[in-house]
Amino acid sequence: MVTPNAAAGWDIRAERYDTEDATALRRDYYDDVASRYWRRPATPREVDEGLAGDGVEALEPPTGRFLVGRYDGRAAACGGVLLLDAERAELTRVFVRHAFRGTGGAGLLLNALEEAAVGLGARRMVLNTRLDLVEARALYARHGYREIPAYCEGPYMEVWYGKELG
Repeated sequence: MVTPNAAAGWDIRAERYDTEDATALRRDYYDDVASRYWRRPATPREVDEGLAGDGVEALEPPTGRFLVGRYDGRAAACGGVLLLDAERAELTRVFVRHAFRGTGGAGLLLNALEEAAVGLGARRMVLNTRLDLVEARALYARHGYREIPAYCEGPYMEVWYGKELG
């Protein structure tokens, strides 16, 4: 999967979750969301603990996909989709490194993740997030996601969104 060059410099492709770039992006994602939640920098140990057993292995066909976005060749963004059932995919681990925000990559990444979900057979995308992740919530709203009733529960889930695909 390659995104069209809608925003100069971006290339988004499916990639294994355990490549060097994908692993570094996943670590940065977890560090970012954990640090915001705890209102202090996460330690490397806390990041390791958060990533251990997080189920990322399911983000491979036939149950999911993991995408890495590169900006001018540098690993800059990532995200995954996970099939929940025959019709729904869950959007997860969507992240753009701070240095690359504002370059158009988030929207391209979201579009590529939606295409990946359709390719896996999904007709609807759902996601959960926290209220404090205002940038992510604004991105989802700009791309047609609307609040839905909770479809799952957990300690870091405060709002749920859904969107019909394709």
